[in-house]
Amino acid sequence: TDVEGMERLQTDWGPFKAQLEKATGDTFEFFPVASRTAAAEALKAKRVDFVITGPAEYVVINKLTNAKAIIGLSRPDYFCAIVVKADSGITAPAQLKGKKVGMDDIGSTSGHLCPSQLLADYGVSVTKELGGITHTSRQVAHEALKRGDVAAIGVNYNSWLSVRNKDKSVPAGSFRVIARSGDLPNDMIVVGAHVDEEVAEALVAAMIKNKAQIIDGILSAGEEQEKYRGMDLVALKDSDYDRVRAMYVTIGYPQFGEFIGK
Repeated sequence: TDVEGMERLQTDWGPFKAQLEKATGDTFEFFPVASRTAAAEALKAKRVDFVITGPAEYVVINKLTNAKAIIGLSRPDYFCAIVVKADSGITAPAQLKGKKVGMDDIGSTSGHLCPSQLLADYGVSVTKELGGITHTSRQVAHEALKRGDVAAIGVNYNSWLSVRNKDKSVPAGSFRVIARSGDLPNDMIVVGAHVDEEVAEALVAAMIKNKAQIIDGILSAGEEQEKYRGMDLVALKDSDYDRVRAMYVTIGYPQFGEFIGK
């Protein structure tokens, strides 16, 4: 759901598809979608059978289509953090009340929902007590933090580390993490409600049996799949995503029946 166009699907997921076909003996076709909404509509219309998506997207897709998560694509160290400048004097989330915070795109699991929930867990309401949230790319948010345009940034920690480590203008010690979440629920493969249960079970069994090759297929696509380095294929259940449903409530979307943001 985060890949637009057939060309990128072939580049990012072609090797995975080839290994999946080898493992199952079935053939699969790519179905490019322009948005998360388009993916949900395709599931409803039975035009697509399986969708690879993230936790925030799954919660809405499940509500709209009754599609179910069947196997998790684990991402090591997949958690969010609240980062401030080390010389800011801010050492706890409560000190961010009334201050502006930078976050990733609206609706991002690790860059918006998770930081919002993390602040709420420390007693800071993102809808009532912050001085505002600036939604932008992590690179722009990082620069805004350096300039002092925002007092803190809420980020996918590993993704932000790659930005911080490439920034030679300031030492890494210029930043302080004041809060970290636990690991987030996994990305996953979702099966449409119209697909026979035996078909879904056979797919899962084949992927688990041939997980080494499947994982190699995902990782061999290059930089776009580096977030999965060290991944595993894991069993999961719908209740694993209740934490994400709670995050929607925290940001003011208690029905989680629509996609937010782009």
